[in-house]
Amino acid sequence: MQITIRPIRTECDYDAVLREVDDLMDAAPGTPRGERLDVLVTLIEAYEARHWAIEAPDPIEAIRVRMEQRNLRRSDLEPMIGSRARVSEILSGKRALTLPMIRRLSAGLDLRADVLIQETRPAPTRRRAARKRAGAKERPATR
Repeated sequence: MQITIRPIRTECDYDAVLREVDDLMDAAPGTPRGERLDVLVTLIEAYEARHWAIEAPDPIEAIRVRMEQRNLRRSDLEPMIGSRARVSEILSGKRALTLPMIRRLSAGLDLRADVLIQETRPAPTRRRAARKRAGAKERPATR
Protein backbone atom coordinates (compact mmCIF):
# COMPACT_ATOMS: atom_id res chain seq x y z
CA MET A 1 0.00 0.00 0.00
CA GLN A 2 1.42 3.36 -1.00
CA ILE A 3 0.92 6.26 1.40
CA THR A 4 0.53 9.61 -0.33
CA ILE A 5 0.80 12.43 2.16
CA ARG A 6 0.67 16.13 1.39
CA PRO A 7 1.36 19.11 3.64
CA ILE A 8 -1.61 20.83 5.25
CA ARG A 9 -1.61 24.31 3.77
CA THR A 10 -5.21 25.52 3.99
CA GLU A 11 -8.24 25.22 6.24
CA CYS A 12 -9.76 22.99 3.57
CA ASP A 13 -6.76 20.64 3.72
CA TYR A 14 -6.96 20.72 7.52
CA ASP A 15 -10.67 19.78 7.55
CA ALA A 16 -10.07 16.94 5.08
CA VAL A 17 -7.22 15.51 7.17
CA LEU A 18 -9.36 15.73 10.33
CA ARG A 19 -12.09 13.71 8.59
CA GLU A 20 -9.55 11.11 7.50
CA VAL A 21 -8.09 10.87 11.01
CA ASP A 22 -11.60 10.36 12.36
CA ASP A 23 -12.01 7.40 9.97
CA LEU A 24 -8.62 5.96 11.04
CA MET A 25 -9.12 6.23 14.81
CA ASP A 26 -9.79 2.49 15.15
CA ALA A 27 -6.61 1.54 13.25
CA ALA A 28 -4.31 -0.90 15.03
CA PRO A 29 -0.74 0.31 15.73
CA GLY A 30 1.88 -1.06 13.36
CA THR A 31 -0.57 -1.58 10.49
CA PRO A 32 -0.51 0.56 7.34
CA ARG A 33 -3.67 2.35 8.56
CA GLY A 34 -2.10 2.87 11.99
CA GLU A 35 1.07 4.30 10.45
CA ARG A 36 -0.99 6.62 8.25
CA LEU A 37 -2.85 7.79 11.35
CA ASP A 38 0.48 8.56 13.11
CA VAL A 39 1.74 10.60 10.16
CA LEU A 40 -1.52 12.53 9.77
CA VAL A 41 -1.67 13.35 13.48
CA THR A 42 1.90 14.69 13.27
CA LEU A 43 0.91 16.89 10.33
CA ILE A 44 -2.14 18.16 12.22
CA GLU A 45 -0.04 19.01 15.29
CA ALA A 46 2.45 20.93 13.13
CA TYR A 47 -0.32 22.85 11.36
CA GLU A 48 -2.05 23.73 14.65
CA ALA A 49 1.22 24.84 16.27
CA ARG A 50 1.92 27.10 13.30
CA HIS A 51 -1.57 28.61 13.02
CA TRP A 52 -3.00 28.49 16.54
CA ALA A 53 -0.02 28.68 18.86
CA ILE A 54 -1.01 29.12 22.48
CA GLU A 55 0.98 31.73 24.30
CA ALA A 56 2.48 30.75 27.64
CA PRO A 57 0.48 32.21 30.52
CA ASP A 58 1.76 35.13 32.54
CA PRO A 59 3.60 33.69 35.59
CA ILE A 60 1.72 35.80 38.12
CA GLU A 61 -1.60 34.94 36.53
CA ALA A 62 -0.65 31.24 36.61
CA ILE A 63 0.11 31.54 40.33
CA ARG A 64 -3.21 33.31 40.96
CA VAL A 65 -5.15 30.65 39.04
CA ARG A 66 -3.44 27.85 40.98
CA MET A 67 -4.17 29.67 44.26
CA GLU A 68 -7.83 29.85 43.30
CA GLN A 69 -7.92 26.19 42.23
CA ARG A 70 -6.45 25.09 45.57
CA ASN A 71 -8.22 27.68 47.73
CA LEU A 72 -4.89 29.12 48.86
CA ARG A 73 -4.35 32.44 50.56
CA ARG A 74 -1.39 34.76 50.12
CA SER A 75 -0.02 33.50 53.42
CA ASP A 76 0.16 30.00 51.91
CA LEU A 77 2.78 31.33 49.47
CA GLU A 78 5.09 32.65 52.18
CA PRO A 79 7.11 29.39 52.49
CA MET A 80 7.73 29.49 48.73
CA ILE A 81 8.29 33.23 48.24
CA GLY A 82 9.22 34.78 51.57
CA SER A 83 7.66 37.36 53.84
CA ARG A 84 4.13 38.70 53.55
CA ALA A 85 5.54 41.87 52.01
CA ARG A 86 7.55 39.88 49.45
CA VAL A 87 4.45 37.87 48.46
CA SER A 88 2.57 41.14 47.98
CA GLU A 89 5.38 42.60 45.85
CA ILE A 90 5.47 39.50 43.64
CA LEU A 91 1.70 39.27 43.16
CA SER A 92 1.43 42.99 42.40
CA GLY A 93 4.22 42.78 39.80
CA LYS A 94 6.52 45.15 41.69
CA ARG A 95 9.20 42.50 42.11
CA ALA A 96 10.32 39.69 39.79
CA LEU A 97 10.46 36.05 40.76
CA THR A 98 13.93 34.76 41.59
CA LEU A 99 15.23 31.35 40.56
CA PRO A 100 14.88 29.90 44.09
CA MET A 101 11.29 31.20 44.26
CA ILE A 102 10.54 29.65 40.87
CA ARG A 103 11.88 26.30 42.05
CA ARG A 104 9.82 26.38 45.25
CA LEU A 105 6.66 27.58 43.48
CA SER A 106 7.06 24.96 40.78
CA ALA A 107 7.27 22.18 43.37
CA GLY A 108 4.77 23.64 45.82
CA LEU A 109 2.07 24.62 43.33
CA ASP A 110 2.80 21.94 40.74
CA LEU A 111 3.43 24.56 38.04
CA ARG A 112 5.92 24.03 35.24
CA ALA A 113 9.09 26.06 35.74
CA ASP A 114 9.02 27.21 32.10
CA VAL A 115 5.71 28.97 32.83
CA LEU A 116 7.10 30.69 35.93
CA ILE A 117 10.33 31.78 34.25
CA GLN A 118 8.49 33.80 31.57
CA GLU A 119 8.71 37.58 31.64
CA THR A 120 5.69 38.99 33.45
CA ARG A 121 3.38 41.22 31.48
CA PRO A 122 3.01 44.66 32.98
CA ALA A 123 -0.28 45.15 34.76
CA PRO A 124 -2.32 47.89 33.13
CA THR A 125 -2.10 51.08 35.14
CA ARG A 126 -4.97 53.52 35.31
CA ARG A 127 -3.07 55.95 33.08
CA ARG A 128 -2.33 53.26 30.48
CA ALA A 129 -5.94 52.03 30.54
CA ALA A 130 -7.25 55.61 30.12
CA ARG A 131 -4.86 56.25 27.23
CA LYS A 132 -5.95 53.02 25.57
CA ARG A 133 -9.64 53.95 25.89
CA ALA A 134 -8.84 57.37 24.43
CA GLY A 135 -7.16 55.69 21.45
CA ALA A 136 -3.66 56.97 22.22
CA LYS A 137 -0.64 54.86 21.40
CA GLU A 138 0.72 52.99 24.38
CA ARG A 139 4.28 53.79 25.32
CA PRO A 140 6.58 50.86 26.05
CA ALA A 141 7.10 50.11 29.73
CA THR A 142 10.37 51.36 31.18
CA ARG A 143 12.36 49.68 33.90
